[in-house]
Amino acid sequence: MNYPPEPTGISPYTGALAAGLAARGHETRALTTHPHYPDWRIRAGYGQWSRNENIDHVAVERLLHYVPRQPRRISRLLSEVSFGLRLALRSWGRPGAVVAVSPALFSSAIAYASARLRYRSVPFIVWVQDLYSQGLAEFDGRESAGVRLARVVERWLLGRADRVVVIHDRFVPRVRDDLGVSADRISVIRNWTHLPPIPEVDVAAARAGFGWSEGEKVVLHCGNMGVKQGLENVIEAARLAAQRGEHVRFVLVGDGSERARLQKLGAGIPTLQFLPPLDSQDFPAALRAADVLLVNERPGVSEMAVPSKLTSYFSAGRPVLAATDPLGITAEEVRAAGAGVAVQSGAPDVLLDAAIALVADPERAAAYGESAQRYRETVLDADFAIDRFATLVSTLASAAPAAAAVGPATQEPPMPALPA
Repeated sequence: MNYPPEPTGISPYTGALAAGLAARGHETRALTTHPHYPDWRIRAGYGQWSRNENIDHVAVERLLHYVPRQPRRISRLLSEVSFGLRLALRSWGRPGAVVAVSPALFSSAIAYASARLRYRSVPFIVWVQDLYSQGLAEFDGRESAGVRLARVVERWLLGRADRVVVIHDRFVPRVRDDLGVSADRISVIRNWTHLPPIPEVDVAAARAGFGWSEGEKVVLHCGNMGVKQGLENVIEAARLAAQRGEHVRFVLVGDGSERARLQKLGAGIPTLQFLPPLDSQDFPAALRAADVLLVNERPGVSEMAVPSKLTSYFSAGRPVLAATDPLGITAEEVRAAGAGVAVQSGAPDVLLDAAIALVADPERAAAYGESAQRYRETVLDADFAIDRFATLVSTLASAAPAAAAVGPATQEPPMPALPA
């Protein structure tokens, strides 16, 4: 459901994988939506019933689907189902392998059912970016009917996929034990840093351009402003900083379904700033010019996902502060990278004190930044990850019998790779 030119979230990875497969000799086709994330509005110039493009040697077909203005539980389900139905009604050619990205879980499940009706033996790979049912359970705080439905669908889909690719080792026991996928069908391929190495930045000029004064310390949060991020915590930390007279500025960069509400909540707080999504030049400059890079998650979020912003943060050479479950997957990733510190989510005073402590110790902050960059250059190398994915696709496709399409699709030429 997410593909470039969407600037954030899963899109940079799906686009880079498709382009990477094409660069490695796979004829690659992407069936996707019109760009609509993170503001949940189809971008100007898009919105046709279908639209064909060629991006980085990938044949991209965009299918119009339902985009809810307020992406709540039922509306998001309808959005996924509408995309899944569009997929089911399109010709896929004769693929050598199909890669479906979850989330979206329900459109991926429809895609799987469609693939099995069309073809006898084409390998079907599910690339799990977030654990869908786990995420719902963490939001609900209980075993609700929605959680049970999502778990049934997730077990059904992952249990039937030829391979399940997860983005972190911590996902493996969840997928194996909770969702019943045998260990030999699970592969771990880490998400990578999708930004090129950040060039040297004139920090003083960048800070002046963003309106940051020389004496204040900037704590920067980039990316989606949704429910999962729990950014009320940052608003209250900024309010507390103003009340205490601290020279700290909390900056929220990006867009999302909660932005308007957050701006209203934070109106009049002098230590709080909102910036729109930044372009490819200003975004790395903002990362370099900030003093601390912030990940904030809603209380209860623990195991569902690894925030994609971390891969960008690690490129910047700045310390990372994670307000999250200290025992959760995000905190573990920050500690594994030696990139910064994790504190309990939902505690504005703790967040503010941790930020002040980080900026008060420049040597410690610099060490965190250097460690994060080393982690980015080794563990999060893009070529290594995409090479592994390309090998996986090739191995599964070559081991399967030739694709046998049902009906008119047999008249179309082979299509060796299809990210759905």
